[in-house]
Amino acid sequence: MVDFLIGIFLASLITALFTTRLYRLFMWYSINSLTLGLMALVIGWEEDDFSMILTGIVTIVIKALIIPIVLKRSSQRFNFVRQVTSNIKVQYAIILIPAILVFTFYLSEPITHMFGPNTNYVAISISSLFLSLLLVMEYKNVAPKIIGFLSMENALFLLGISATKGMPMLVELGMFFDLLMAIVVMNLLFKKEEFYA
Repeated sequence: MVDFLIGIFLASLITALFTTRLYRLFMWYSINSLTLGLMALVIGWEEDDFSMILTGIVTIVIKALIIPIVLKRSSQRFNFVRQVTSNIKVQYAIILIPAILVFTFYLSEPITHMFGPNTNYVAISISSLFLSLLLVMEYKNVAPKIIGFLSMENALFLLGISATKGMPMLVELGMFFDLLMAIVVMNLLFKKEEFYA
């Protein structure tokens, strides 16, 4: 089950890199966060870890539902252009994405033996981190950059739950606090972009 969810997690991130519509980008982020929350639920259920189950529920509610709704309403409020333009041409992205995947699997090979059966999960987490960074650099608009930063947080969270089969609840709460700060910064950026428009 976790293998299926991690596949959807990676596929939704790759699809987001090729998206040209703003609301579809929000939708792919929501699917990405939903699969992350479901993974936390499954791992918490398998490990009988209540804090991981609670984290999965909070992830689904905040990241998969609340944040995409807030982003959509903010983009409607500030009249953002729904067509997002990419700095990287599609033909280059088609070459770059598999290269990142291969590079990160090769990069993580020396350390993956420490994580036992979860070696592929760690490699996929690191590749998701690089793909999220590519999402930040790819678009000119502010909203896709914010989605990229939030996807980077998802990748780090995936690394935590896949490498350690759970993290201390305090670290998870710290990540959610970072998300709240990101929403505040996002609001300021939206206002700035509206001012310069």
